[in-house]
Amino acid sequence: MPEPGGAPGLAEFVRHWAARLADTDGVALPAERLETLVREIACDATKADPGREAAIRRFTTLYATSPMGIALAGPSGEIVEVNTAFGEFLGQKPEDLRGRHLTELGFSRRDAERLRTGLEELAETELEEYRERVQLAHADTAGTWADITIAALPGDRPGSVYPVLMVLDANEIHSLQETLRHQSVHDPLTGLSNGSRFKTMLEAALNPAARDQIALVYLDIDGFKVINDGLGAGVGDKVLRGVAHKLNDVFAGQDTLVARLSGDGFGILVRGKLNTRDVIDLVERALEDLGEPIYVDELGIGVSASAGIVVRDVTDGGPEDLQRAAEIALHRAKEAGKAQWMLFDPELDARDRARYRLGAEIAGALENGQFSLIYQPTMRLADRRIAAVNAGLRWHHREQGVLDSDEFYPLADVTGMTIPLGKWLLTRSLAEAARWRKRYGEAAPEVCVRLPRRLAIDPDLVRLVKDQLDRHGLPAQALRLCTDSESILDPRGEVLESLSVLSELGAKLVLAVSGSADLELIPRHGLKVQHVILAGAVVDAIADGEDPAAARHLDQLIARARELNLRIGAEGVTSAEQADRLRAHGVIAVRGPYIATSVTDDEVDELIDNGQV
Repeated sequence: MPEPGGAPGLAEFVRHWAARLADTDGVALPAERLETLVREIACDATKADPGREAAIRRFTTLYATSPMGIALAGPSGEIVEVNTAFGEFLGQKPEDLRGRHLTELGFSRRDAERLRTGLEELAETELEEYRERVQLAHADTAGTWADITIAALPGDRPGSVYPVLMVLDANEIHSLQETLRHQSVHDPLTGLSNGSRFKTMLEAALNPAARDQIALVYLDIDGFKVINDGLGAGVGDKVLRGVAHKLNDVFAGQDTLVARLSGDGFGILVRGKLNTRDVIDLVERALEDLGEPIYVDELGIGVSASAGIVVRDVTDGGPEDLQRAAEIALHRAKEAGKAQWMLFDPELDARDRARYRLGAEIAGALENGQFSLIYQPTMRLADRRIAAVNAGLRWHHREQGVLDSDEFYPLADVTGMTIPLGKWLLTRSLAEAARWRKRYGEAAPEVCVRLPRRLAIDPDLVRLVKDQLDRHGLPAQALRLCTDSESILDPRGEVLESLSVLSELGAKLVLAVSGSADLELIPRHGLKVQHVILAGAVVDAIADGEDPAAARHLDQLIARARELNLRIGAEGVTSAEQADRLRAHGVIAVRGPYIATSVTDDEVDELIDNGQV
């Protein structure tokens, strides 16, 4: 029968160890006292055993039934035991995994290194657990993504550690994340990289440690709007996919990235030891391939493209400089007629920068009074009096001095300042016309204004002209409006429509002509033209003498102009002899260097006061 508070055999256990300890050299306690101590230790042990066994049973149950894969390893990392979930996750039997090192579970060398790093950090630091996403080797030789946790269990010796590897299936999460990541850096229509990824890769290619060269190509489809509007957006999308496929085929190098940057704009980034000629050859091949029809529902659609190319050392400027250079080169290719490539030219760029800066200053210059009117007088050959003055603009630039209109009007078109400049020219010139009319009466010259195309089609033009005429008390006949065949032949007809409405108000229309075809536009379009100005080769041909063929051509033009009841003038006249020859053929008025290249409003007053020039 057991002793109180004890367990069967406990007394014998206690007496046995107390006797042995009492018989040990160096023990000074009597056997009775040793027996008491051993009893207390044994009692503590027997009290702890039931809890320990219960804990072991709970852990064993959790380990066996857990949906999480668990692998228990020895201190050196060899697998001792795995649960059912772990084996199923890797498609292997638990017994086939025992004895393998945990790092051998990695699918690739990189994955094995991550597992080794986790084991080393647990052993050498105070880290309680190591988490990572890795691919583990599956039985079918494929990799399976897992979120792993490596933790340390205390061993049966002080300081010893037993690693435990726990895995959760991360294939779906990883696949979703990869899909979202791909979508965030790729164009959904073409599958090419998008602008965000292109920018990131460009910045990475130009990092301080980079070497060799880099090429950047910007490519735009010419006239893509025609395809989109004419055949529909669905066809346009298929064409863009076809373009993307062709570009991917041409630029297929390892260090090459093709991206869709805008609706019909693409970017190509090439890195490595590059030769400019080789890059150009690739671009030329791409433009040639794009010229081959892309078939959509048996409809062969051909496209052309323009490209801007930059090739430079990676240390020569940052991403913004490179992108700007490619944009400028692309713009030049389009300006040069499209369907071609253009290589970035630093010298042209320096000149363009100065021009663009000039264009950006136009608005402030107009507001600050830096523009003034300038006139080219037209003289009647019969009495050598001023019949009209062609009004133009001159810019008194604070740094570059006096600039003529041909130096800034093209820039005004780019910056949107054409209409403000044109309105200022029109209002100021009509104000001067009113002043001359008040001072000189019928001897006052008419004012001729060549309207910039953008102003000529402005819906407010007619109202502006009428308001200015009424404001200054001017008859509409005091205003001449000059145009040319190019404006009349504008397919949209907007310039022609505006001029027709103004002529109905009473303004006189002047048409610059250089041949018979220009004259025939008048009856063909029913233009109410009162004056024609002969210009170009037909006038230059008799500058130094009377060439028979040129004279016959001139006579034919004048004869036809008379049939149309037109008053005939000529521009670009350089001498009195040329003026006399023109008069002999029927020209009644001239302008050009022979009269004056340009004069101010005060100088117009002097010419009128003198009565002749």
